[in-house]
Amino acid sequence: MFEYLNGKLVKISPTHIVVDVQGVGYLVSVANPYAWSATMNTEIKVFVHQVIREDAHTLYGFINESEKSLFLRLISVSGIGPKSALAIIAASDNEGLINAIDSNDIKYLTKFPGVGKKTAMQMVLDLAGKFDLTSSSALTINPVSADSNNVALEEAIEALQALGYRATELKKVEKELANQKGLTSEEYIKSALKLMMK
Repeated sequence: MFEYLNGKLVKISPTHIVVDVQGVGYLVSVANPYAWSATMNTEIKVFVHQVIREDAHTLYGFINESEKSLFLRLISVSGIGPKSALAIIAASDNEGLINAIDSNDIKYLTKFPGVGKKTAMQMVLDLAGKFDLTSSSALTINPVSADSNNVALEEAIEALQALGYRATELKKVEKELANQKGLTSEEYIKSALKLMMK
């Protein structure tokens, strides 16, 4: 099992990043690929978790061990798969998530894609009182300004769709996002998630 990869970040797409480790390109699915923009074409360390299924071997990547730990706890809940866990992590609101779980706030939890009422109740049952993410503020990477706001917004929308958010959900916030000028793809994603979680 892999613990982490040390290599050069060579590609960012809406669903994943590619890390070149001594000439081998590893495709790594991450919560917010554009959060890695500041480290493009530089050496990075990505904490990873490998999921092996009959039809695929997938690497999921994380900025630090706290984010990986959160992912592992989430996928331990019946009904939450890796894709749903990434969508939850992408919101970058660990305090809100932990408070919702600890206070049995089912309505908040069902706002995440792939999380229905039954799964939200299972999250509360399995995870209430089990979090101590005091270093959650370390889950962000400093952003780099995007060349074009339209491109950044398009990338953000694509990344959110890859996480499982429906086009109808995104349409509701797209106009408000377009009014926010000068944001990077990462900032648009964070802003969209905040708007959708209201």
